[in-house]
Amino acid sequence: MKKFNRKLIFEDGNEYLGYSFGDTGDKVCEIVFNTSMVGYQEILSDPSYTYQAVVMTYPLIGNYGMAEDDYETKHPSLGAFIVGEYNDTPSNFRSTATLGEVMKQYGIPGIYGVDTRKLTRYIRNFGSRKVLITDVSTTKEDGMKILEKTDIPTDAVSKVSPKESYHANTQNPKFHIVAIDCGMKQNIVRSLNKRKCAVTVVPYNTTAEYIRKLSPDGVFISNGPGDPGDVPEVIETIRKLHGEYPTFGICLGHQIICLSYGAQCYKLKFGHRGGNHPVKNMQAGKIEITSQNHSYAVDSDSLKNTPLEITHINLLDNTVEGVACEKDKVFSVQYHPESAPGPEDSGYLFDRFIEMMQEVKGDA
Repeated sequence: MKKFNRKLIFEDGNEYLGYSFGDTGDKVCEIVFNTSMVGYQEILSDPSYTYQAVVMTYPLIGNYGMAEDDYETKHPSLGAFIVGEYNDTPSNFRSTATLGEVMKQYGIPGIYGVDTRKLTRYIRNFGSRKVLITDVSTTKEDGMKILEKTDIPTDAVSKVSPKESYHANTQNPKFHIVAIDCGMKQNIVRSLNKRKCAVTVVPYNTTAEYIRKLSPDGVFISNGPGDPGDVPEVIETIRKLHGEYPTFGICLGHQIICLSYGAQCYKLKFGHRGGNHPVKNMQAGKIEITSQNHSYAVDSDSLKNTPLEITHINLLDNTVEGVACEKDKVFSVQYHPESAPGPEDSGYLFDRFIEMMQEVKGDA
């Protein structure tokens, strides 16, 4: 029988044994789980997973390899992958590499052969927490000492945000959007380009003054990793831009918009990650199945003293999933309407953003 060569060690002494794939270095990450049945390439390359070890609840991972067109960023920064069964011989005509090869290229360790059902229940019961991915020879005592003296960094957004602005143009654009990139998935840019929007992507710490000089028709704030409180620069920029341009935020961008109006956020016990979260659109009375990936949520009570109205609610735990301010032409959602991976129920939100900009242009 093949011997275990890797393991996970938790601060409480729990250990999970498995086999190595991808990079073989030791790493301390925050462990989370994702319930998506497909889309491991998009999950691997989503910048929102920076410093996180992701447990995939779907048992078989790697079976369709990695396709060049399906990356959400050019430089994946996920912390680690933990899977039940890993397939290193993919069957897919689009595949150009195995999952393990790509993980090795970007220094991402992986473990397979772990009881991911038991591990997911552990995370649900005790919450997201620090974990050490290490060699099987590391003792429990040594691993717990490493965890005790190692903190998860809080610079995730600055790590994945671009250092300089760049343009993502499209043929015959009708609108110009400034997208504040806090760790943006590329399908967001594709979704905007498809709707005849030229996009100027700017770093997370871009000032309101600089954005005004770009003369956008609308402002977009992207998804990204970590605690929204770690990026006060973006919150201040959005606060200064209130009411000046139609503004749309997704995920971390949603939290930033709410914080800019004086609301508060809190950390969820184990977060929302998967492609099957039911969300109720309070305005339309309809249910959307959504793609989600976040650790933080907006405190609904803290919204009462702001001009923001709650527009969407998560039906699993009643957390806030969307807000809007009609007067300022601002709206945001906690989930991912660009999907990749996930259902496409929420693409209408991009159309709503277009309609807002069209209304402003018409009034002008």
